[in-house]
Amino acid sequence: MNATDRRDAWEAVSATYADRRDPDGSDAALIDDLLDRCQPDPTIVDIGCGDGARTLANLPADSIGIDFARNGLSMAADTVPDARLVQADMRQLPLAANSADGLTAYHAVFHVPREQQPEVYAEFGRVLRAGAPILCTLPGGRFETVRRGWMGGKMFFSAPGRDQTLEQLRAADFEIIDTPTATDPLGSSTEFVLAEYTG
Repeated sequence: MNATDRRDAWEAVSATYADRRDPDGSDAALIDDLLDRCQPDPTIVDIGCGDGARTLANLPADSIGIDFARNGLSMAADTVPDARLVQADMRQLPLAANSADGLTAYHAVFHVPREQQPEVYAEFGRVLRAGAPILCTLPGGRFETVRRGWMGGKMFFSAPGRDQTLEQLRAADFEIIDTPTATDPLGSSTEFVLAEYTG
């Protein structure tokens, strides 16, 4: 799937995904670990914020929600009215360099082709201040597929594998701090990576 097709796929399933996913879970609690590593009154960027209920709602009120799909952002505007919401591709964030104090990317990066994921982590580093933490989903396997029938539509998933993802983060100047496991929005468990930008 090219970028336009991936965006259209998210536009089609955003409402169903928001309806089916649980807004609570232990992955939301991991945000406290991220915030503990931030300066007071931090500017946090939430990549793939969707309707805002799972991650963005647990961040400081004026955090920045980034999503590919306008439908997700429309729902987030109701869920988290004080957040700053931006439609954008995570590979080219419309944010100034060194402008963010932390970043979350829950279940987001694996919707970009795995060969482009190093660009994503480099872009995360570009917008972060030195010492800023990130909290991302860590894929367990190596895969690239289009799942038809997912949330009533279709969706692209891609990952180079757990170890390769950690290496991509290190290559983008992130120091790995922890890799906790927590529940995900659809009721299973997922490993996450908490890291700090050292660039």
